[in-house]
Amino acid sequence: MTKIILTAGTLALITCAASAHHGWGSYDAANPVTVSGPILTLKFENPHATITVRGNDKTWTVTLAPTSRMNSRGATQTVVAMGNNISAYGYPSTVAKDEMRAERITVDGKTYEMR
Repeated sequence: MTKIILTAGTLALITCAASAHHGWGSYDAANPVTVSGPILTLKFENPHATITVRGNDKTWTVTLAPTSRMNSRGATQTVVAMGNNISAYGYPSTVAKDEMRAERITVDGKTYEMR
């Protein structure tokens, strides 16, 4: 009986965690954009790192990859640090104004894949 209760509890936690994560359906993959400029803010935390970038036309919120993926690919917290110049290629949100999901970023001539 205890094993069944533990299993049910574990499944409930997994389900809650999965439902808290958003999908990518609200991004316009047919119309990619590139945003280049200095990084103004950084949140290097899960579920995804997030930066704001002052582009030519406006300030963008750029959703990056989970921190574990970024670290394993070399896009560490110092790479995406405030003040560094970045070029982010990805898809604009169809829901949130001035927000995009990055497919790849380039910092100091090095490109990092986010997906």
